[in-house]
Amino acid sequence: MELKDLLEYENIVIQCHDNPDADALASGYAIKWFFEKNGKDARFIYRGRNKISKSNLLIMLEELEVPVEYVPELEEEPDLLITVDCQYGQKNVTETKAKKVAIIDHHQVTVALPAMSNIRSNVGSCATVCWSMLKEEGLNPNEKKVLATALFYGLFTDTNRLSEVSHPLDRDMMDELIVNKSIITAMVNSNLSLNELQITGKAILNYEYHETDKCLIIEAEPCDPCILGVISDFALETENVDVCLAFYVSPYEVKFSVRSCTKEVHANELAAFLADGFGGGGGHILKAGGALRPELLTKPAKELLEERLSLYYEKYLIIYAKNTTLDITKMKRYDKLTQSLGTVRLTDVFPVGTPINIRTLEGDVDTIVDEDSFIMIGVEGEIYPIKAEKLIRSYQLTNFVYNRTFEYEPRIKNTETGEIKKILQYAKTVLSTGNSFIYAKQLEQPVKVFTAWTEDKYYLGQVGDYIVVRADDEHDIYIVNGRLFDKFYKPA
Repeated sequence: MELKDLLEYENIVIQCHDNPDADALASGYAIKWFFEKNGKDARFIYRGRNKISKSNLLIMLEELEVPVEYVPELEEEPDLLITVDCQYGQKNVTETKAKKVAIIDHHQVTVALPAMSNIRSNVGSCATVCWSMLKEEGLNPNEKKVLATALFYGLFTDTNRLSEVSHPLDRDMMDELIVNKSIITAMVNSNLSLNELQITGKAILNYEYHETDKCLIIEAEPCDPCILGVISDFALETENVDVCLAFYVSPYEVKFSVRSCTKEVHANELAAFLADGFGGGGGHILKAGGALRPELLTKPAKELLEERLSLYYEKYLIIYAKNTTLDITKMKRYDKLTQSLGTVRLTDVFPVGTPINIRTLEGDVDTIVDEDSFIMIGVEGEIYPIKAEKLIRSYQLTNFVYNRTFEYEPRIKNTETGEIKKILQYAKTVLSTGNSFIYAKQLEQPVKVFTAWTEDKYYLGQVGDYIVVRADDEHDIYIVNGRLFDKFYKPA
């Protein structure tokens, strides 16, 4: 669904969930602005028992001119109802009768969706979804600075002060929005009420410590999700604590925050593991979080989280490639298949010496352009750097344009000037030469591999993926996704 699909309706109501947070308010604000830009009047409402009372949200409503109404009862049935940051039929949104329903959200799908829906469960905020939809319509929220500030604050709060941002669309919005920093500061410094200060203290006093894993588990009362970040950040500074999991249980969701200061546990992967099948989770290597849907839980949330946490620690074998050699007698030999991939010479994009940021679906890479620098574009749009000597040895260069489409097109930013260029317009096709071979076997147990080149970051391998070692370097050990292995290699 695109926003322009909604323009045929006249009597339009935008509704966010009851007890709205900053993300819900920013999202509804953005959609109402879209209709205003197209000459249509739409109401933006919230319902439920309680009016907004949190001080940071009251500042948001006033200073950012958020045009939302509290409507306990809606007198007239609208032609179109658009729910934002929630899904029509969920417990956290009072049902409003309407002739047609549309949904814009970023949470996991838990209801039957109407035909008009735009759900992007892998992004950090509904504000990001709305910003992206506005951009697709050729609109720039920076035209209205208070709206841009609201969108930024929506992402800020829903990703625990940006610590749980993982999707490149979230990072693009962060970079592009022009915001009023003083209002952001005022809202941030009014986020913690005296009651929430008490919640924080009580939660920390009632911690559970798992000595074997050096992990703290802390349950809080329902509160602003940012409070969980405050709790877990503070707790992680404790001696002999490597990981902290803080959570609360509400009737509408189980929200949790994960922190890690050990390289053996990536917070974002632990968050995704905890939520798998019950909701969603993600973020950064050190800071992450997520939410579980209560209607999907088969046991009490605390019991489930503790069980999943124990399973996570028991599940993985850790391999440090620099100090490990694999028994290749138990592995099969494979030749590399000829593949058609993409490559970009960085000097075709920016001059030598330019500091750049390469943004991809997997994350950001910072580097400086030199004569020898290329990047490879893998079969699913993944990006990795490669030097000219290795590129020439492993691939045959062509002058053919590399023409592929991916979920997110990687882009390169000049970090000095802010200029952004999309990568694919500079990409050429290369063919792998098939001159190298490897030893590999399918994993029967999940592993974390610290390669010889990245000792501070592991690569995750699940059952069915392949662990691989190059025949000419016994310490060049890495993981290949089981889905992709046959595309890269054939039995020797």
